[in-house]
Amino acid sequence: MASTASPRLSSLWEKSVVAAATATAALAPGQASSAGEVTYVEAPLRAFAAITAFWGVVGFLVGVVIALQLAYPLLNLDLEWTTFGRLRPLHTSAVIFAFGGNALLGTSLFIVQRTCRARLFGGDDAGWFLFWGYQFVIVMAALGYVLGITQGKEYAEPEWYVDLWLTFVWVVYLIVFGGTILRRSEPHIYVANWFYLAFIITIAMLHIGNNVSIPVSFGSSHSYSAPAGVQGAMIQWWYGHNAVGFFLTAGFLGMMYYFIPKQANRPVYSYRLSIVHFWTLIFLYIWAGPHHLHYTALPDWAQVLGMVFSVVLWMPSWGGMINGLMTLSGAWDKLRTNPALRFSVTAVGFYGMSTFEGPVMSIRAVNGLSHYTDWTIGHVHSGAMGWVGFITFGALYYLFPVLWRKKAIWSEKLIAWHFWLATLGIVFYITAMWVSGIMQGLMWRAYDELGFLQYSFVETVEAMHPYYVIRALGGVLYLSGALIMAFNLWKTVTSSEAAEPEAAPASAIAVAAE
Repeated sequence: MASTASPRLSSLWEKSVVAAATATAALAPGQASSAGEVTYVEAPLRAFAAITAFWGVVGFLVGVVIALQLAYPLLNLDLEWTTFGRLRPLHTSAVIFAFGGNALLGTSLFIVQRTCRARLFGGDDAGWFLFWGYQFVIVMAALGYVLGITQGKEYAEPEWYVDLWLTFVWVVYLIVFGGTILRRSEPHIYVANWFYLAFIITIAMLHIGNNVSIPVSFGSSHSYSAPAGVQGAMIQWWYGHNAVGFFLTAGFLGMMYYFIPKQANRPVYSYRLSIVHFWTLIFLYIWAGPHHLHYTALPDWAQVLGMVFSVVLWMPSWGGMINGLMTLSGAWDKLRTNPALRFSVTAVGFYGMSTFEGPVMSIRAVNGLSHYTDWTIGHVHSGAMGWVGFITFGALYYLFPVLWRKKAIWSEKLIAWHFWLATLGIVFYITAMWVSGIMQGLMWRAYDELGFLQYSFVETVEAMHPYYVIRALGGVLYLSGALIMAFNLWKTVTSSEAAEPEAAPASAIAVAAE
């Protein structure tokens, strides 16, 4: 712990670092790492790391395609399988659940073993089941999107048969993760595992609650949602916003609390603050969903409840951001020498920006302007590209040398190229969407002296065209960075110099960023 923590918490931090550090003493490629007599499961984790990079490139590529389709509709190709309406959920699910989901599963299973100093519950077999079981979910969902077999729910498009299989895989995931914690040899449960556990349990609850459905007929692949009308909308956005809150926030905060201290060779700035961050975040986030339904049939008290909890949510979110950034106290110079750390730290900056913008947009007066516009798209992508993407890139650049027993990433210069291309791409993307969205909202509410709408819908679309082109350019830059990353990671595995075997480190402080 940093100086803000008690000696007891400092001792707990050192114990966690020892568990993590002794786990990754360099061995010959292909061997499982070990700490003392504990041998960690790693082969499935290498598969998770590699597939995360693969699905990232796929998801970003589809995103570029649909961005170009909005700017140039002829790119829909007049084929039902390649229309924007079918490729758009393919893009969102590929980025969120394929890229982000594999990153979460892989990093959580990596971190829980090292911070608990315990072999993965269920061993290699459990790890491989989770890997292949989750890839099957992704492929089945993607086929449904392209073929038009979906529920039509945001972030929950897969039909009932995919939902059932995902539920089974997720229960196994909870058993494996929880079982590893229960068999730990470290008395302390490191805070990253708290965030991962909250992510796993809450997503299970949200998934089951939002996907209660009735098949149209026996053997049909289509279904009706059991709750209907405003009740169905409320449950959907209870799910939808908390998918953002627990899938795209809590899980990735677990990454932040592990990888930034490891990369910076510094303890978490304040362990107390990390615990406060955890409890306030999970209590407040679950109530914020109704802000997606302002000016609808949802009762006013529910809308106001969602707005109030969203605004209050700003405080724990920024507390976590400050904790992540202040972890670099005394180590800011590492941003010059460690390009991978730049991704992790910049991600925390985007986390702070997104968690400020979100509460502002939840206020009813602001929401009246922003809702249904591209401003919302810009907000979502500042979080997805900046926070989720960058924290994952930083984790991958850390994991590949560790999992494949390499001295370092093949090229730090390519990491720098990736960083600047991706950052420039995000700036183009979100600024274009901010300007486009605000302009769009203002044009929709403009009236002439007779009280008629001043602009037709087609005129707003025409005015937004230049910003759609800029957005597509931003996506191309972001995709280019991801392709550079994929090449760099591949060269790391195939060409980088192997790390020399060495004894497990004895000092926690000496190995805090091994």
